[in-house]
Amino acid sequence: AVDTISVSGTRLLTPAQVETALEPLRGKPLPQISDDEVARLLEPLVQVKSASTEARPPSGLAVAVRERVPVALVKQGEQYQLVDVEGVQLAATADPESVSLPVIDGGAGAIGQDLFRATAAVLGALPADVLARLSNASAQSVDAVELKLVDGQTIIWGNAGEKELKAKVLAALLKVPADPKNPVKVYDVSVPRHPVTR
Repeated sequence: AVDTISVSGTRLLTPAQVETALEPLRGKPLPQISDDEVARLLEPLVQVKSASTEARPPSGLAVAVRERVPVALVKQGEQYQLVDVEGVQLAATADPESVSLPVIDGGAGAIGQDLFRATAAVLGALPADVLARLSNASAQSVDAVELKLVDGQTIIWGNAGEKELKAKVLAALLKVPADPKNPVKVYDVSVPRHPVTR
C-alpha cells in the first residue's frame, strides 16, 4: 500500500500542494493506482498539464509532474495573470516587473479570442531567453503580431505561421552586437527567409 508519495517537476506549484491533492491514494495498493486516477486527482490544480507515475516498491509512489509553461502576463484589475499558450491562468502577481514575461495587450478579456491565440502561439515558440527580453506583445490582426523588447525595439512578427523558423531567425538577430552608429529600432521577421532590421 502507498505510504510515501514523492513529487518532481514542480516550479509553479510546491511538491506539498501536489502531495495534498494525491492524499486519497495513501493506503491504496500500488498496482491499483493508474495514471488516469492521478490525473483526476490533479485536475483542480490548473498548473498541471500532465503527470506520470512510477511505483517504487514496497510502498512508494513517484509522481513526475509536467506543468504548463507561462508565456505572458495579462492585466486583470490590479493584478497580472500569468497565462500559458492556451490562456490558462496559472498564477497572479501585482508586480509585472517581478516576472520576466511580456504583457499581452487587451487584458484578461482577450483570453481565448483569435488575437490572443495568435499572440500566445508566437510567444510559445520563443526560447526563454528571448521571452525574458520582451516587455509586451500585441496583435492588430492575426496576421500582424508585434512584440516590444524591454530595450524599446519593436519586433514585427506577422502571422503565427513558420513560428519555429521565425523564432530561430529572431534569436540570431538579437545576438548580433549592437552598432552604436546604426541602432536597430525594428526587427522584421515576418518573412523569415528575408529578415529586415532598420
